Parts: sequence; C-alpha cells; structure tokens
Amino acid sequence: MFKQRLYTSFICISSQPIRVRPTVLRIATWKQQGYWYSTQLGWFSFLSRCFVENREIACRVMRTAKDLGIKTVAVYSEADANAQHVKLADESYLIGPAASALSYLDTEKILAVAKQSGAQAIHPGYGFLSENADFADRVQRENLVFIGPPGSAMRSMGSKSESKYIMEDAGVPVVPGYHGENQDPKFLMEQADKIGYPVLIKAIKGGGGKGMRIVNRPQDFLEMLESSKRESIKSFGDDKVLVEKYLVRPRHVEVQVFADTHGNTVHLFERDCSVQRRHQKVIEEAPAPGLSEEIRAELGAKAVAAAKAVGYVNAGTVEFIMDNIDKKFYFMEMNTRLQVEHPVTEMVTNTDLVRWQLEVASGNTLPLTQDQLKLTGHAFEARVYAENPNNNFLPDTGPLLRVHTPEVSKNVRLETGFIEGDEVSVHYDPMIAKLVVRGEDRNDALRILRRALDSYNIVGLNTNISFIKTLAEHPEFIKGEVETGFIQQYEKDLLHLTPQVDPNTLALAAHAIAVKEKTEQKVNPNDPFTPWSTLPQPFRVNGGTSRTITLHVNDSEFDVILDSEPHAYPKLSNIRIVDKKTNEEISQIRSDDPSVDEDGMLVATLDGRRYKVNAVVEGDNVDVFAETGRSTFTIPTPSYLTAGAADAVGSVKTPMPCKISQVLVKPGDKVEKDAPLVILEAMKMEHIIRSPFSGTIDQVLYALGDMVAENKSLVTFAGEK
Repeated sequence: MFKQRLYTSFICISSQPIRVRPTVLRIATWKQQGYWYSTQLGWFSFLSRCFVENREIACRVMRTAKDLGIKTVAVYSEADANAQHVKLADESYLIGPAASALSYLDTEKILAVAKQSGAQAIHPGYGFLSENADFADRVQRENLVFIGPPGSAMRSMGSKSESKYIMEDAGVPVVPGYHGENQDPKFLMEQADKIGYPVLIKAIKGGGGKGMRIVNRPQDFLEMLESSKRESIKSFGDDKVLVEKYLVRPRHVEVQVFADTHGNTVHLFERDCSVQRRHQKVIEEAPAPGLSEEIRAELGAKAVAAAKAVGYVNAGTVEFIMDNIDKKFYFMEMNTRLQVEHPVTEMVTNTDLVRWQLEVASGNTLPLTQDQLKLTGHAFEARVYAENPNNNFLPDTGPLLRVHTPEVSKNVRLETGFIEGDEVSVHYDPMIAKLVVRGEDRNDALRILRRALDSYNIVGLNTNISFIKTLAEHPEFIKGEVETGFIQQYEKDLLHLTPQVDPNTLALAAHAIAVKEKTEQKVNPNDPFTPWSTLPQPFRVNGGTSRTITLHVNDSEFDVILDSEPHAYPKLSNIRIVDKKTNEEISQIRSDDPSVDEDGMLVATLDGRRYKVNAVVEGDNVDVFAETGRSTFTIPTPSYLTAGAADAVGSVKTPMPCKISQVLVKPGDKVEKDAPLVILEAMKMEHIIRSPFSGTIDQVLYALGDMVAENKSLVTFAGEK
C-alpha cells in the first residue's frame, strides 16, 4: 500500500551568520518500497537568508524539492535581485533592502510572505532564525509547521550555559569553565584567573565564531570581553558570554544526530572540523582521522544522549572539543539545525539529510535505524571563500569575472549559490561554494580533492582555492595530524608563499595577451576594400616582427619579447625573457602560434611541450592557472599616468570594503602603538584597526555607520612616522 506524506508549504530560513536564501514549495509525496512519487497538492515554501552559504543551501534544498515535485518561491533583498536562488525559484518576493535586519531577519515580512504564498510550514536552513526559539514558537502560533526542533530544545541548547548543566546531568563530559548569569566584567575576570590562562570567551548564543575570543594574558581580558559582547549583541541580540578553559592542542569533532517524533534518535557518525581560521571552518572531513572504533562509538552514544536530554527532533549537530593528545572529548555546544558541512556525512552514509528532515517533519519515523547506518569511504568538504589568505584571511568582494569549476561526478559534488558574472557583496558572508569529494579511503579522497581544486579557477577577486590545495598537500595534513591551531602552527608552509617565477608561465601570460588582442581586432570581413580578409595566408610584410610585453609579479618585472620568424608556417616564434631588475636574459623559449580551444583554454607548445591552461586577461591583470597553481601578472601602468599620485602621510587604510562600527579616537588624541583606532564590520565580522606607531591623530576621515571601500584612509597622523 502507498503511504501518503503531505509536506505542506514551509519557509526555509538559513541560519549561519550569512545570508538567507528563500524558497516556497508545492508538494505531496508518496513512498512505496523506497521509491518517491509526487503530485502537486498544497503548498510548500522555503525562505532563507541571503548570506553566501545560504545562497548555496537554498539552491541545495531546491534541488531536493524539485526531485520531490515541489515548486519553489524565493524571498530576496534589493542586493540579491539577481541571485541564483531567485532565478531557480518558481516564484520570488522582494522583502526589503540589503541590511539583513530590514529583510531576511524581519519576522513580520517573512510570515507575511508565508501567508501570501499559502505556505504551511517553515524549514530551517543555516540562518540565524533557524536557531531562534521565539521565531519557532511564533511560526507555530501562526498555524505553520516549523521543520526543526521544538523551541524548548532550541532554548536549552541555544544557551551555552544552560546546555552545559543539562549535559552534566546527562553524563556528557563538559569543559571546565564558568557558565553562570553573573556578567560583571570584574567577576568574569576573576573566574578566568581561577580557570587559568589561556581561556576562551564565547557568546552564550549563536555560533560560527561570532563573539568568540581567545585570551592568552590577563591584561587582555577586559578588552577581549568588550569586543566579544559587542559582536554578540550585533549577531544574536544577546551579549551574555561564558568563560572556559582553552585547550592548547584541541580538535573540533562533531556528531550528526537525527531524531523523530516517535522517540527514535540516531547518530550518523562524526566529522572532523579542526582546520579553521578566525574560529570558522575551512575544511571538514568524515569520518574523523585517527580515531579508534571505541572512541567513535562513545562519541556517537554521548551525542545521542545529549539530543535525548532536551527532547530533540529533526537534524542537529553535537559539537565536541577533543584533546589531541589523549583523545578525551568534551561537549562544546549543539547546533540545532542542519550544518553547512552536512554533505560530507551524506557522502559517507549514502543519505539525503534534507529528505530526512522532510520525513521527520511530516510525522514519519527515521528512514534508517542505527544498525542500518554504515560508514563507507571517506569524504572532504572544502569551503571556497572570497578572501585573501595572505592578508589574515580578510574577506574580499567583487564580481566573479571568470569561473571554471571541476567536473561533477558521483565522487565530486559542488554546492554553490554563485555562477560566473555574479558579485560577492560586502553585505553578506564571503562563502562562494562548497567542494565536496569522496574516495574509498582518506588518501583516495585527498587525491580527488587536489585534482578538483586544480580545475577550480576563479578570476575577479581573491579566493582561498590555492591555499586549500597547499593545505591538502601538507605532509602533516596528509597524515591526519589536524587540530584547531593547524594553520597557525604551519603558517610558514601555508601562507605568504612567493614561488619562483616560472619562465613558461610568463610566456603563457604573454601569449594570452597577444591572443586576446588578436581576437579583439575590429576587421569587417564584408568590407570589399580591406585587404586583411582577402590576402592569402600566411602573409608577412617586411619579414618577422618583434613585440615586447612587460609583466609585473612578486615585486619583480620582466620583459617578454616575442620574436616571430619571417617565413615559418605554421607561425613560430622565439621568446626571450629579460629580468628588468638585472637586465639579464633568463630564458629563451621556442613556441608555436598559440590558440584558444572550444572550452576557452589557451593552447600553446613551448619547447616541444604542449600546454593547455586557463589564462584570463581582465583589464591590467593576467591570470594563468597552470600546474604550479595560479599566477597573477600585472601589466604595469605607464609612469606618466601615475605621476603625482601619493598616499596621505602616516595614514591607516581599510583592508577591505566595510562599515564603520565604532570610532575610538578624535583629532588631537595622542595614541600609543597598537592602540585601537577604529572598529570595522565586514561580512558580519568585527575587525579592530590598531595604530601602527605612537603619534597624534590629525584627521578622522569617516564616521560611525559609513560604508567605506577597500584601501581608503581612515585616519591620518600629524607629522611623519
């Protein structure tokens, strides 16, 4: 017999500190012997906040919805009118300006769209509202179904303080620390002294590294506490924090749990999310490397106990911090939603966790029991961010001028809310995509990951793709020796690398410029008076030609001289490369006439070796993606165009496009070196700009709330440094 599953309309609100992507769906589904059938009955709707990751989750949920015969409706801010989730949806609604508080976080607007579209349920994605107990309760009061845990479970697990007490009662180990109500700064500092430094200050609510500060010295505690509280109130509307012991060599290991309304709770094994920057994950993997089956089983059992202790329902993640030396683990927090990194779990358990959410929300039992869940293979997820790893991972913004993605297969999965031509905005989180791969074992999965990263090319802004590839090739990472301080520990191996300039790459860059110029020549083939379209080929006037292209890279400048042979056919040339600093010729290369194939790849033969690379010329930049990685060359601007341009003396500049969150100085103030001057907000993260030296403030150039572009002076100092 068929068993009916009616998933009436719902709204999906993403939950990370990123933008929310919306969608509304129509559905009624049936299941027989594991097969899904669909009819268009009723309405099913999703809303999600338009943060970058949430672009991705909305598109991902839409794919599952489409498989189930569900029509989708999106909500969007003015900044997201052309976003991919809007284009994928069957309907879409404008709900306000770019600011999340006036659009994606506006409960009244969201519920109004739900009523207007006939939505009957709300699905939590990654956004803030997915872990907002008051919002979940409000949805239910509006006679909508909230696809997620009950508000009571959210409140218990949403408070890091309360959850610690609940875990202790449930027999789940917790990290030593203070989780109480007393928020007096002096009292909290006393607790930190008792715990012993280093300590970790954490916002009681929220996640994603927001409101989290590591304090190594007592003299830094109060400043870090104030910064944590300020960021917490902006992100979560609550500035309460807890203070706990910071493990020096910790690992971040989390367990995916699922529970239904029939009393069944299972875990889908663990993920390791240790490799992080700014307390945010960069790469995740499942299962966690180096764990015994006994520890794996204990982790799963404690995670299930944690979920049962709060009457949990639907998808959730129990996060543990593990000592990398003795492998003891402690409860950190529970994320009461589907995590960004859920695809790695799906890849090794052969599940669709979004479908599981819909099953549970419709009142059905879990699709599989604990005994039926098995680990198969190994998976990695790499988060592709618009950011500059060599500039403290500060986020970047701008258009995706060129995007070349790896080929998708059963072992390679790409989840994104961006395509070529889209723009990463200052308003939301900088995550562009998630690259997920699976292999038969960890080494196999790493090999597939590295190959996929090789073919993932983005031009237009800085990304962390090359950094992730370098990380995936690091010997310690290959051995599985990961911990949360991995990037800092091996910074010299991973960051600020200045590889030697490869002469062949310089030649390919010059070829790319020449080919682009040739294709952009404006010749009218229908003009009967032009000789250029009628003369026989090859055709030469006065023999060979010579062309010099100057390229700047890594504080060096090179002349690439292309000397064509006068009578050769097909066309051949000698390429001479001269280091302008020493005026020495460093290489000679013999080359054929380069071309561009049907995939847009540059094809050229250098000294008998055929190259096929992605080479992109945009403005004054040339990007070549070769086996040595991405190389970016600049065509120098003529000196007569830059004459007279000079920076303000002793200025402090913005490292990225941002909003002025706080101005801490005024003209005439005397400041010491490293004193905080201005606090910036970019992509929901705070950044403190400190004085580079001691001096007197001459001018403060921007005010609270101003939007400021990258590389703009914020303050100037009187006199010289």
